[in-house]
Amino acid sequence: MAKKKVVAMLLAGGQGSRLGVLTKSMAKPAVPFGGKYRIIDFPLSNCVNSDIDTVGVLTQYEPLALNAYLGSGQAWDLDRNNGGVFVLPPYVSSTSERWYSGTANAIYQNIPFIDQYSPEYVLILSGDHIYKMNYAEMLESHVKKGADATVAVLSVPIEEASRFGIMNTDDSGRIVEFEEKPKKPKGTKASMGIYIFNWQILKSYLIADTAKPDSDNDFGKNIIPAMIEDGKRMFAWDFSGYWKDVGTISSLWEANMDLIGDEPKFSLYDKEWRIYSKSAIMPPHYLGADADIRDSLVTEGCIVHGKVRHSVLYSGVTVESGAVIEDSIIMPNAHIGRDAVIRKSIIGEGALIGSGASLGCEKRADEPDYDTKLTGDITLIASSVSIADGMRVPKGKVMMNGEEG
Repeated sequence: MAKKKVVAMLLAGGQGSRLGVLTKSMAKPAVPFGGKYRIIDFPLSNCVNSDIDTVGVLTQYEPLALNAYLGSGQAWDLDRNNGGVFVLPPYVSSTSERWYSGTANAIYQNIPFIDQYSPEYVLILSGDHIYKMNYAEMLESHVKKGADATVAVLSVPIEEASRFGIMNTDDSGRIVEFEEKPKKPKGTKASMGIYIFNWQILKSYLIADTAKPDSDNDFGKNIIPAMIEDGKRMFAWDFSGYWKDVGTISSLWEANMDLIGDEPKFSLYDKEWRIYSKSAIMPPHYLGADADIRDSLVTEGCIVHGKVRHSVLYSGVTVESGAVIEDSIIMPNAHIGRDAVIRKSIIGEGALIGSGASLGCEKRADEPDYDTKLTGDITLIASSVSIADGMRVPKGKVMMNGEEG
């Protein structure tokens, strides 16, 4: 096996429980995003655009959809004779039989995969963030500073810093302290969960961490603090572009909305940094004579006769005459019936919304209460659910199999 300078390891096994019914049958990185993409397209595209051609994708929870989507890696130009993309689920060996118990343990269990390429560096990525990042620039900084590890950080408002792992640095950018969700943060450099390590050093820490029975086997909780405590050369690398963790219903909705408008916060049409996708070949979208679409993304294969405002329509969506869609995400192959009204909602794949239905409407006093901690004011319809003609689904409600989820 030819030696590689850097191998990327993409952590894609998360359950994504805060995304509710959207991740009932698929891992979070496989969730659709932006009309024709899936969340995992973004870190994979970053790898290709950064000239990193060997990527291990670590799967665990509901891996079938993700594995099928990745295939040979051809869609991302990662079907290489030497390198490429590799799906790495947990497996039984002569010495162990266990699920990945943490982010660090997932890498530890795949030491043989990494070792076969004898890399100088390992890039650790998460599979559930929306962003564009040149990992080659981060690696260049890592090498130039003679770092043992480099952590990508994003400056956040001080009032929000308590929600993140904060990297406190000296004037040279060297990390001197790590605070996990501090109540009184000293700094504002939030860890993005993106790391570059010198492989032999990381390997030794992974082995040592596994030997500790009380360890969480986690990079943020165990590996990073241990390296700082041992005085390793740890540096922060400042990132200033768009970055969104789409781990909640509200953040998934917000990230899709960030694609829309005269000046979108995040562009999918950057010719200098293409986002690759394994999108099925579909016919062009069709807009009927009565279609009225403004400030929206409409993907291939859609048939639209109604009104669409500030929304994202995925491939194969049908919107019948008289229907109104506002501030919403309609996932692949959903069907919106005649005169239905949908406001600030996420409609799952293959869902059927009946004629005259009203989604995202105000709750009436005579309607029973329901839990909105997961959704806030965003209405959520699970995949393949049918909403009856004329049915009301108030804002923030979750519908699963025709009933509240």
